[in-house]
Amino acid sequence: MIPSRTSAQNQAVLLDLDGTLVASREGIVASIRLAFADLGHEIHADLDLTWVVGPPLHDIMTRLLADFGDDRTSDAVARYRHHYEGGGLFQSPLFPGIRDVLDQLSASGRRLFLATSKPVHTARRILDAHGVTPLFDELYGARPDDSGAEKSELIARLLKQEAVDPAHAVMVGDRRFDISGAQANGVRTIGVLWGYGGRAELEAAGADVLVASTDLLVATIRDQIAASVAHAKE
Repeated sequence: MIPSRTSAQNQAVLLDLDGTLVASREGIVASIRLAFADLGHEIHADLDLTWVVGPPLHDIMTRLLADFGDDRTSDAVARYRHHYEGGGLFQSPLFPGIRDVLDQLSASGRRLFLATSKPVHTARRILDAHGVTPLFDELYGARPDDSGAEKSELIARLLKQEAVDPAHAVMVGDRRFDISGAQANGVRTIGVLWGYGGRAELEAAGADVLVASTDLLVATIRDQIAASVAHAKE
């Protein structure tokens, strides 16, 4: 049964940004390469950096710098911010069909929240560029100092501040961090296969369901929240 508007208003959809709503790999990777060049390091052109889309930035830089025996994580983050904020963030087109998904979810009366490891001001600029910010009830992300980027902490903060019942919510994301962060807070999860994690990663993380097409996402969100509510009543 399709929920009424009143019941839909009690439901919350938490959406990751990179790899879920936007194809941001190109801008992120280019900005990382430029940041490392500023520090005197050249990341080999053949090195696949797809894995950098999703984790907290501080963790990414620490891991990459270790290959060069360098511990200047704060400097790397600052240089990355310089390049990414200067233009890299705009290399983030919406995935095909995502605008329709957001329009449908908003029209349904469900509460929409962004849950990203990016700083909120950066995420807002990306969403503003696509004209979709007004479709969200609120945006949640890392603080300006990059604290609060871990998905479990971020989702816990969102649920508390917005008075969201985990049984009436679902998290949609493309990486294991999205899945584990939601699971830590009792929130059902949907893994999307058009992003950067892939089927194996999402299955290993224990996503409740995987979706291969944006055409199926709205119905899957509805079904997963209904299943979560039913389970909570058992």
